[in-house]
Amino acid sequence: MRAYFNKLARDVEQKKALPLIYPILLALFAGAIFSLALAPFEQWYIALLSPALLYAALHKRSAKHAFAIGLSYGIGLWFVGAFWLYTSIHVYGDTAAPLAILMIAIMAIVMGLFSALQTWSYRRFFPETPLTFAPLWVLFEWAKTWVFTGFPWLFAGYAFTGYFLDGYAPLFGVFGVSFVVIVLACAVVELCRKRFIWVIPSAILLLGAWAASQIEFVEQKTTKPLSVSLIQGNIPQDLKWLTEYQGKTLSIYADLSRSEWGRDLIVWPESSIPMFQTDIQPFLEIIQQQAKNSGTAWVTGIPYWDLAESKRQDQAMFYNSIMASGAEAEGLYKKQRLVPFGEYIPLSGLLSWVLPALQNDPSMSGFSRGASDQVPLKIKQQNLGAAICYEVAYPNLTRRNASQSDFLVTVSNDAWFTDTAGPLQHLQMVQMRAKENGRWFVRATNTGVTAIINHEGQIVKQAAMDQRTVLRGELPAMQGQTLYNRLSDWPILILSLLLLILGWMFRPKKVDVSFKSRR
Repeated sequence: MRAYFNKLARDVEQKKALPLIYPILLALFAGAIFSLALAPFEQWYIALLSPALLYAALHKRSAKHAFAIGLSYGIGLWFVGAFWLYTSIHVYGDTAAPLAILMIAIMAIVMGLFSALQTWSYRRFFPETPLTFAPLWVLFEWAKTWVFTGFPWLFAGYAFTGYFLDGYAPLFGVFGVSFVVIVLACAVVELCRKRFIWVIPSAILLLGAWAASQIEFVEQKTTKPLSVSLIQGNIPQDLKWLTEYQGKTLSIYADLSRSEWGRDLIVWPESSIPMFQTDIQPFLEIIQQQAKNSGTAWVTGIPYWDLAESKRQDQAMFYNSIMASGAEAEGLYKKQRLVPFGEYIPLSGLLSWVLPALQNDPSMSGFSRGASDQVPLKIKQQNLGAAICYEVAYPNLTRRNASQSDFLVTVSNDAWFTDTAGPLQHLQMVQMRAKENGRWFVRATNTGVTAIINHEGQIVKQAAMDQRTVLRGELPAMQGQTLYNRLSDWPILILSLLLLILGWMFRPKKVDVSFKSRR
């Protein structure tokens, strides 16, 4: 193995590097095109091309150069891939367009540091090979789920949701899919360099994806599937929290649900009730009684003021919540992962000038985090695991919520990002969570995308976006656990660490010398 890595080092030394500006521009381009691999474009091959170009751009570069190349890639990745934030910042946040673009650029630079540190570490400590590049990629994707509360977006594995390589998802989760994607992408570069040995591991990984897709981890319970109605109210975001529009909002959801009472389950989306439960008890009692009389379980998103906890804590405790009530239904789920600048404003006193329109939004009044050990909602003597909006972007959080559940529900309000790729990328993540955990997922949203997704991550039914409508379908209960649901991300993280340890142990000495000579 050492001889192989030493040969790679000699190849590096024998070739003259292009001026740094060329790989920096190549990396910027590679990062900028990455989002084409994701929804709504779904050009999955871009998820191979983009990291392959970055891998090639880093060839025989010093760690210092690699940092600049990685930063350029990250800026392109996040500025283009997350530009849907512009709508929420400028249109609904009432921030001037130049300042909104500047804020997105700053976000892209900050998030680009993940790629910069990844590529710096790659060229500083490890030999040039897919078996060190891919593990680092995975570890830095994983870091994006928890560093600074996390922004787990734009992962390579999502590009293959519904495609061949997602067979690995029930085994190793989205990070396992990402690992395979990056190894294959780098292998293409190695084959272009006439290192044909990479045909073998590529073939093994592709064969493994097929074999993984043949494994049945879960099966449908013998109980009859629930009939479900998902209510999409299509309330414009700029009207949603206006006091004078609250009555209209409640009327819209009540009217849309009138023909659905009698079905097993009706789901209203996130904050479809735009008031705390303490302010709207008469309305809640009416709807709950309708649900009980018709034999229907009712699940709704609602801001929840926990009076008992507020008394214990001696401060107001507000939660973004999902409440279950009606016939054979009970439970309250409190959102665990809150969105900075979406559900609370960090340093709000200092940053009030940045998003002036959001300061008086009740949804921004400072929600508290829900506990991590919450039990599923009870629906018709079965367990319904819950996730609210952005939470489905966190693989391990959804895994925990799914571990004791028969099926899953997520409610969301993506009206902040109307006419952008954001809601469709969000839906793609829900599909991956369903595949990882082997559970059906129903997704009720305010403006879209409302959908029913099966345990294979396939969209069974989907409502049109930006329309007031009801999506009807069936929700089967599943039993059994996928490997990912049992073991979480640990298998792929441990494998990545082992590969990096081996790479560091067998790194060519000449590479170390070259780094020292450049410092």
